[in-house]
Amino acid sequence: MARVSDLHKKWMKEPKYRKAYEALEDEFALASALIDARNRAGLTQRELAKKMGTTQPVVARLESGRVLPTMRTLQRLAAATGSRLHISFQARAH
Repeated sequence: MARVSDLHKKWMKEPKYRKAYEALEDEFALASALIDARNRAGLTQRELAKKMGTTQPVVARLESGRVLPTMRTLQRLAAATGSRLHISFQARAH
């Protein structure tokens, strides 16, 4: 069975896939950062949800990248994971 990372590398060679992926790159990066913060804290989605005062399905949706969290939600997640929320802007490469 092929690994997702291997398939991704293969698919990135296809212009349509690459364009669609790049359009969602920020959402993927945010979802990955949320998952990393939870994992560093050693929490399950259910445990994180309890600490945030929400439900496990809400955390799952945040981590899926299907929804964009509010600043308040990001702050609650940072507090629940013992993290510091840091937001920055970077110049795009042209």
